[in-house]
Amino acid sequence: MSMLVLCSFVFGLGLYVVLTRREIIAILAGVELMLGSANVLLIGLGSLSGANGAVIGSIGLVVLVVAAAEAAVGLALVVSLSRRSKRSSIDELLEVKG
Repeated sequence: MSMLVLCSFVFGLGLYVVLTRREIIAILAGVELMLGSANVLLIGLGSLSGANGAVIGSIGLVVLVVAAAEAAVGLALVVSLSRRSKRSSIDELLEVKG
């Protein structure tokens, strides 16, 4: 039960960061917090259910690899956009110039 509360708190913290911050890097960090808490909850609930440890570990590893790939692609896009426009705020990047 404490694992559920901890993961819910960390997920809520990540969601709060995503919804309130305007900096792109902070938003990516919030998304990573949410993915990490979901991964911890997945592994914890899998071990409580009595599933095979190898299966739980492999699923957790796949989720971790997907989260790392998402972070790498997101950070590459952010760096590219900020170099092009010299801005780091979401509000400034949402303006379309034609």
